[in-house]
Amino acid sequence: MVKLLLDEHISPHVVEGLRRRNPKLRVFCMRDWEHGRFVGAEDDLVLAEAAAQGLSWVTYDLRTIPSILKTWAEEGRSHGGVVLVDEKTISTDDIGGLVLALLQLSKESQRWDWRDRVVFLQR
Repeated sequence: MVKLLLDEHISPHVVEGLRRRNPKLRVFCMRDWEHGRFVGAEDDLVLAEAAAQGLSWVTYDLRTIPSILKTWAEEGRSHGGVVLVDEKTISTDDIGGLVLALLQLSKESQRWDWRDRVVFLQR
């Protein structure tokens, strides 16, 4: 089962909604994960620590994360998986929509190996 780390720009209410609807789903918001140590940290550091803990990172950062993932792939570095969300698909203030989409993804991906997997979240 996927374990999710939500980017610091995603509302903690999404974590609450996910846990309420699926208590077995392991999900963390950046503010609470590792006592907030990674809030504002470089993306490479977050990606590396998330991978070390077997977490897949959920982010709206379509500007920098894809290029980091490309560099990591070229260098042979692994990550714990990334879920990219486009603001045009699910806006950042659509908490319910994001919760439902992540729940659906968690159901569909129960048997997936998340290592080095990158997906665009769908509605």
